[in-house]
Amino acid sequence: MTNEFIKQKITDLNVCVIIPTYNNQHTLKRVIDGVLELTNNIIIVNDGSTDATSTILKNYQSIQQIHFTKNKGKGLALREGFKKAISLGYNFAITIDSDGQHFPSDIPNFINELEQSKEKDILVIGARNMNHESVPGKSSFGNKFSNFWFWVETGIKLQDTQSGFRLYPLNVINNLKFYTTKFEFEIEVIVKSAWKDVDVKNIPIQVLYDEKERVSHFRPFKDFTRISILNTWLVILTGIYYFPRRLFRNIKKKGLKKFFLEDFLGSNDSPKKKALSIALGTFIGFSPLWGLHTFLVLTLALFLKLNKTIAFAFSNVSLPPFIPFIIYGSLELGQLVLGQQVSYSIEEMMENFEAFKHLKTYLVGSFTLAFIGAIVFGFIGYIFFNFFNKKEIALNND
Repeated sequence: MTNEFIKQKITDLNVCVIIPTYNNQHTLKRVIDGVLELTNNIIIVNDGSTDATSTILKNYQSIQQIHFTKNKGKGLALREGFKKAISLGYNFAITIDSDGQHFPSDIPNFINELEQSKEKDILVIGARNMNHESVPGKSSFGNKFSNFWFWVETGIKLQDTQSGFRLYPLNVINNLKFYTTKFEFEIEVIVKSAWKDVDVKNIPIQVLYDEKERVSHFRPFKDFTRISILNTWLVILTGIYYFPRRLFRNIKKKGLKKFFLEDFLGSNDSPKKKALSIALGTFIGFSPLWGLHTFLVLTLALFLKLNKTIAFAFSNVSLPPFIPFIIYGSLELGQLVLGQQVSYSIEEMMENFEAFKHLKTYLVGSFTLAFIGAIVFGFIGYIFFNFFNKKEIALNND
């Protein structure tokens, strides 16, 4: 395809290119000129550069520019770029780093992906070849780390979640609320977009890390700490909001009976895997780790590769109406295991949560109850699913 053809495609799809830059004087001009070969719809955000960036940008007066007097961080630079793009009426924005690692010649790949997509709410991330000899080892490790937590938070597996070469749907971005301003913003935006049912995907791109020209502003300790804090918060939100919401939306969409048959019983998981999922959910539900049940069961189900839906469902054995009975059973089992008698009454226990007065007894009994419950419910589940599986196989053979 010719550059003129791509230019017309970019215009028809109402796409712009945002270039955030901070002290990349050696590569900035090359990146801008490369993008100009494909489109004039460019927004440059100068994030308080102190090198020759301002001088270079004076030669591009026809391009939309935003200048910060002080460095505010890549996240804020992108957010301001998005605001400007939305105010100018663009529907999509492609972001490309100015440090020379990305090739503007890959922009047509994003345009083709957008054009071919049936669902226009897509967010496309350019996937770098992290095995390329020029890619620093710390970048490869950081990317794997980020990919893992994105999967935990969204259930979506990607090859590259840290690349800054992306295509964003601005109508979605405009309706999201963001809190981060540095490098971690690029994680926050893709997780929250995925939570809004945006199709987040990778496409392959070229990459070049030229240490002679490239200037990286990633501060390993500070930025990695920020990213870790953000991921911790996003995982908590996944457990208490995103996964339960997705579960209940599926139930509402399909109806309880259809959901039970398709997602619960109709899973391709083996009876053993389903039974272990029941055991995990029951164990967590009976455990004394109140307030962390959802987070723990989803995280462990992901790590152990068990059925998240079944595990989450059975973790709700500790619903409020059952809590007094669970505490009572825990105290009784605790006395039996420890060989100690404690004095308590059901009435005071319900009013004052008297288990705190006998914390050791309660904790021992609670974990004992969780262990027994996991074995009993898991065993019953295995028999049930095994019977159902054999019956289904027999019907299919007929």
